[in-house]
This record gives sequence, structure tokens and C-alpha cells, in this order.
Amino acid sequence: MGMTLAELTLAIRRKVDIEMEVIVAESIAEHALGFFGFSNRIIDNALEPTDRNLFYQLQDYDLLTTESEETTLWDGREWRIHYWKFKPDLRERVEAYMQRNLQEEDIDPFADIYSTDVPSIWTREAERITNPNAFTSD
Repeated sequence: MGMTLAELTLAIRRKVDIEMEVIVAESIAEHALGFFGFSNRIIDNALEPTDRNLFYQLQDYDLLTTESEETTLWDGREWRIHYWKFKPDLRERVEAYMQRNLQEEDIDPFADIYSTDVPSIWTREAERITNPNAFTSD
């Protein structure tokens, strides 16, 4: 069974950039799913070079994988056929990601204690030398 548009959109956002706009990830997912239709795999020869580049990018993001098979032609030559397909565990990874419990970040109230907008707080006015040339022979 293939991926749904929503599942692939979420997978793309999760792998590429979680802050990616949904419409952008959805358009990438829709474009990729357009090749698969109701199949689990697509033959590589059906792709144009720009589409193949997209599939290589999706493979780099661990969303697609390839497989190949060999057959013998009637004249005795070996013929290799390459296919693209979704990773077998992609659906489970997407569902696990959607079901995860987001843990709240612990906010340290003292993390910002030494940052200040006023750098003069760190100078010691009482120890400032009033006459900088007092200890020289000038």
C-alpha cells in the first residue's frame, strides 16, 4: 500500500525542515506521488532528469530507496531494470513521529543571569584610577 499525501507531506517536513510551509511540502509530495499512482514502485525509465533529481533528493532524506532486477532478453543479453519505491518502514516512522509525546523544555531561570544590556555593571568604579599617569615618570 502506498503513502498518502498527508503522510508523505509530514515525512518531507520532518526530514527536510519541520518549519517548512505545509503548502511547499505538500506540492513536493503531490509531485512525487503523481508518479506512483496506486503502485508501490515506479520504473526509473519513466522519470525525466529533473524528476529523477527530486527522487535522488528524497533518497538522500531517507524517504525513497531503489531496487533493481535482471532479466534475460530473447537474444541472450542481460537487462537490468531499476525501480524507485518508498522505504518499507516510512509509514511506521511517520506514525511514530505523529504519536510522539513532545516533552516540554526545562527553562532555566538563571541561564540569562550574566547577560545584560548595560556593560558598565561589570566595571568597578571604586577601583578606577583617576590619574592614569600617576605611576609613570611623565
